[in-house]
Amino acid sequence: MNSKITPDHLGRGAIVYVRQSTMSQVVGNTESQKRQYALVEQARAAGFVSVTVIDDDLGRSGSGLVERPGFQRLVAAVCSGSVGAVLCLEASRLARNGRDWHHLVDLCALAGTLVIDPDGVYDARLVNDRLLLGLKGTMSEYELSLLRQRGLEARDSKARRGELRFTLPPGYCWTEAGRIEIDPDERVSGAIRMVLGKFRELGSARQVFLWSRQEQLMLPVVQRNLSTCKILWRAPAYHSVMQILRNPIYAGAYAFGRTGNRTTAVDGRARKTSGHHRAMTDWGALLHDHHDGYITWREFEDNQRLLQENAHMQKRASRKAARGGRALTGLVRCGHCGRMMRVFYGMRSGHAHRYQCRGDDAHVGAGLCIGIGGVRIDRAVVAQMLEAVSGRAVEAALLAADQMAKADDDVRQALERDLEGARYDASLAARRYDLVDPAKRHVVRELEARWNTALERVAQIERRLADLNAQAAARPRIDREALMRLAHDLPTAWNAPTTDARTRQRLTHILVHEVVIDLDDAANEAVVLIHWVGGCHTEVRVPRVKTGRYPAERRPSPVEVMRKLGGQWPDRELAVTMNRMRCKTEDGETWTTVKVCALRERLGIAPFDPADHPIPTIGADEAASRLGICVGSVQRLIRQGILPATQLMPSAPWKIPVDALSTEAVQTGVREIQKRRPRNFVSYQRDDIMSLPGI
Repeated sequence: MNSKITPDHLGRGAIVYVRQSTMSQVVGNTESQKRQYALVEQARAAGFVSVTVIDDDLGRSGSGLVERPGFQRLVAAVCSGSVGAVLCLEASRLARNGRDWHHLVDLCALAGTLVIDPDGVYDARLVNDRLLLGLKGTMSEYELSLLRQRGLEARDSKARRGELRFTLPPGYCWTEAGRIEIDPDERVSGAIRMVLGKFRELGSARQVFLWSRQEQLMLPVVQRNLSTCKILWRAPAYHSVMQILRNPIYAGAYAFGRTGNRTTAVDGRARKTSGHHRAMTDWGALLHDHHDGYITWREFEDNQRLLQENAHMQKRASRKAARGGRALTGLVRCGHCGRMMRVFYGMRSGHAHRYQCRGDDAHVGAGLCIGIGGVRIDRAVVAQMLEAVSGRAVEAALLAADQMAKADDDVRQALERDLEGARYDASLAARRYDLVDPAKRHVVRELEARWNTALERVAQIERRLADLNAQAAARPRIDREALMRLAHDLPTAWNAPTTDARTRQRLTHILVHEVVIDLDDAANEAVVLIHWVGGCHTEVRVPRVKTGRYPAERRPSPVEVMRKLGGQWPDRELAVTMNRMRCKTEDGETWTTVKVCALRERLGIAPFDPADHPIPTIGADEAASRLGICVGSVQRLIRQGILPATQLMPSAPWKIPVDALSTEAVQTGVREIQKRRPRNFVSYQRDDIMSLPGI
């Protein structure tokens, strides 16, 4: 026994620390594990009765950039004074960085704990031993840096030549000569082409995902572990679709180093995280035309640009993609400050939308920039679009018909590839079942179950393929002559109820790059500048409507108003109504109760008498107060026909029977309105009341 190992050390016990840097070392370098675990017998041979093994850090680096729970457990045990010796295979197993190593050495010196490796026994309290331990820790840290530097330089050099092998995405495989080629499995390559082609058709990764889910198609996924790498077929997932669309390898480019690591300080220690996407200019290697691609590099760049436009919240000043709204979403830019304008819709479907530039809303008090109603703007832009494409309408109609037929063919071909693969799996299961010894019933039962599962999948795909063919046969044939006739009347096709908003927006994004809107207050017009995709520009001026004004063409004369409303309401209500209609007196002044009374008497109309109205009625304001809702909700109930009311002429007061407020239909409508209120609506009302003066 070594003289440095005293009975005190033996009484406190020993700890054997086991660590390997990566999981591949844990699986492949088993000899290193055996040597480290063999230290337990060495500790017992040295006289330690109690030996504890700490192997929580298998597969964790000792560089100090990752969390090591096993090392923290070791440090805590040394601090408690219950450890007489720490055994390790070499210094690099305990730590690969100076901070952890010297911290452990300091604690061993304070607690009187020995450090034992195959080369000897070290007491950190002795100057020579402490110096030797420090040199071992420094050499271990330097060795790691040197090995990492050499390895990274060799890896990057090989990657820049396009010779570094890594796991390829579905649809590609490595040849024996070290080249990348398209997977010879037509089912795999066909699925990749289907996803890429469908994205060009739909223009949205989410729509591709939803379409593949709806058609119940399967997508290839690479499953990789430490020893094998194979293709599995699974139901489509959104991240799987995004990985196909964002991978430049499908464009024939060799790309390496698309993701990188980041080191941050967490609780005073460096922590490394991986998988962070890097800009294309920072990639380790990018070699164009390296191998055959499913798409060209130009198509790949267009796909990335479209994906960027689909991400609405990433860049506020960039063009956005079509997402199915009723407006020119993502194309409208403010001509005053250059920011993208937002679209605000009405509370209910059918209400007009509005383009609004919020300005520099990041700063409190900056205020809004400009805003304008969107209906007239959209009509002006659509008119220019239809005029621009009217000469190519026939070709567009025929192309739409061909794309519809191609979409059915894509689904059919995908199902046929799935059916071919399912039939192969069924035949393979049948051959395995035939080769097993019938006496091994426990094996026969399992193989028979697998065979039946494969046959059921074949039958399921055959039924889906038969249904698809039946639907295609039952669908009426495309009348190309009718399409050509319709193509000459593009406004009718554009405004047809069957044309959805997403289709309109996609057509708009094909033709229009962006629309810049500015306001000409002097002419009371909106200046709309259309930037076409081809580089041309068109300026359109759209007249603005002054809000809050009674339309001049509907403005009645005072005599007409008095003949229709006189005697139906008090003179005060008549004065308010006539002023709301923008009726003026002979001298151009507003109406007062005295002037209304004089006009009514001159026309010989009797004053308002409640006795002449046997059915008591109230106005919209009073009805809102009694029902506990706002005036806008009362008017909504009137428009829906739930609340009976009469209006003798536009902008006149409503006449609502008092008895109608208590009907079941009205009460049900009121409850539906109250359900849409926020949960803390009562607290809002209480706050508003308490904020009144004198409360």
